[in-house]
Amino acid sequence: MSTARALTPDTRAVEELIVERARLSYARQPMLEVVFDRFALSLAQTLKSYLGAMAEVSLGGIDYLSCQDALKDQPDPALIAVTAAEEWGGTIAAIMPPELLFGIIEITFGGRTVAAGEKKARNFTSIEKRIGQNFTEKVLSELSDAFAKVTPVSFAVSHLETNPKALLLAPPTSACVRARLTIDIEGRVGEMVFVLPNTAFEKVSHILSQQFTGGQLGGDSGWRLKMTDMLGHTNLPMSAVMGQAVLPMRDVLAWAPGQVLDLGIQVDDPVTLCCAGKDIARAEVGHRKNGRIALKLSEKLYEEEDSSDGRRD
Repeated sequence: MSTARALTPDTRAVEELIVERARLSYARQPMLEVVFDRFALSLAQTLKSYLGAMAEVSLGGIDYLSCQDALKDQPDPALIAVTAAEEWGGTIAAIMPPELLFGIIEITFGGRTVAAGEKKARNFTSIEKRIGQNFTEKVLSELSDAFAKVTPVSFAVSHLETNPKALLLAPPTSACVRARLTIDIEGRVGEMVFVLPNTAFEKVSHILSQQFTGGQLGGDSGWRLKMTDMLGHTNLPMSAVMGQAVLPMRDVLAWAPGQVLDLGIQVDDPVTLCCAGKDIARAEVGHRKNGRIALKLSEKLYEEEDSSDGRRD
């Protein structure tokens, strides 16, 4: 004989929630999470160059939920860039809250000397929308680069919205991925949200659902660009070698002032340029108008490496 378990209101609510969630597909996308993690690292350096200000970016989290749940907590108004993922054949949204947008505008127009304060919600002007769209396009360009080594995609902003409740990316109950980035620009902090419905990346879901086992994947290119810039301003000692000879030690010890050394070279023989003990070029000897000796490069002694791919590692 079995006794039926009475359902309390709290138990019924939990069971209804479990049934409701079971109707949706919340399959994790491990590769997508890795891309956004690397994207957050590389975006900080990009924003420093774009805004001319110190910027810090961190990944606040990645959530798997329905489209209506992903949008219901967004501020109203908010600057929403409805974006077409062209190679995927879908649409995503990049959402910028007012505090982040107004902070970017202050930095852009030289207001960094003013202390960051609370911003009141209001409708955006056409100039503010344009600045926000330019910023979003820069961020989406970096996101496209982050996806390049997984599944190439380009993002194009189709139009702007300001009301999250009126936004329709996919059916409200369909599953989506929400990625949250916390952006700090000289004390002006805001959270930029990306909403990716599962229907937007359905064509590549078999790639994004794979497990990441480590290794190189996109990554932070900022350190490489910074290193390249620093190397360009580095001073190196350079030597111009006219000739070399191998002599017995007894001859060297017998040298006396005024003795002429025959190195076996001619006046028009090329000079070898050396750096850090390596021969890098040959040059012809000449004279400038002021009487000083000058060198004219005639031949490279090294091969240039193709670093186009390496710069995006």
